[in-house]
Amino acid sequence: MKKKYIALAAALIMLLCVLCACGKDDEKKPEETLNPPAVSTDSPNAEQTKAPEQTSTQLGETADAGDEYISKMVFIGDSTTYGLKAYEVLDGSQVWTPSSGTLALFNQSIATIVYPPTGEEIPITDAIGRAKPEYVVLTIGVNGVSMMDEDSFKTEYTALIERIKSVSPDTKIICNSIYPVEAMYEAKDNGINNTVIDRANGWILQIAEETGTHFTDSASVLKGSDGKLVSDYGNGDGIHLSAVGFNRVIDYLKTHAWL
Repeated sequence: MKKKYIALAAALIMLLCVLCACGKDDEKKPEETLNPPAVSTDSPNAEQTKAPEQTSTQLGETADAGDEYISKMVFIGDSTTYGLKAYEVLDGSQVWTPSSGTLALFNQSIATIVYPPTGEEIPITDAIGRAKPEYVVLTIGVNGVSMMDEDSFKTEYTALIERIKSVSPDTKIICNSIYPVEAMYEAKDNGINNTVIDRANGWILQIAEETGTHFTDSASVLKGSDGKLVSDYGNGDGIHLSAVGFNRVIDYLKTHAWL
């Protein structure tokens, strides 16, 4: 009887051992934890935060640069520039034209201007070389659009820019658009009309790009819906601006600044 109990106990022990082994096999392994994607803590570099620089040849709209900006400019051009002085829109010391009041693009290489500090009439480059202005605004070409082809126009205009650069390389040159004319002036059929003026302004933009200067389209604020000079901006002869028109140009330059 005693042997029987011993055998039964041994069988129970073996059964318990088998059950324990199976329990261990059924235990689940903990699931692997996926690492979350790394989050960059790098601060933006200088290239990312740097404000974009103006790269367009044509000056775009800016905050109003004010009268101080305009005071740094010298205006050189034909009779459409002379009115800035005649109407006292600007100080006469800023307006450089020949004594005749006009400057033709086709003879710019031999043209002279009245140098305000002395009143003497000297070549353009002599005056620029003496004063070395921060800005020069060129408004020239209306007298040439009726007789100059694209090549000659670009050649003379580019030559004027290069001559200015040669005596004052730090001067910023702004190539201003030729102003539109009124319908009554186009009716004169003398070769100067808004079609050829618009074409020439396209050439001036190209010249500015090729010479590393800037173009400003002040003519755009002088045009009506028909593309012609608004009569209120003219002085009555169809081609020259009034004081109101010149002030529109100055306001445009202030808000399309090269800073």
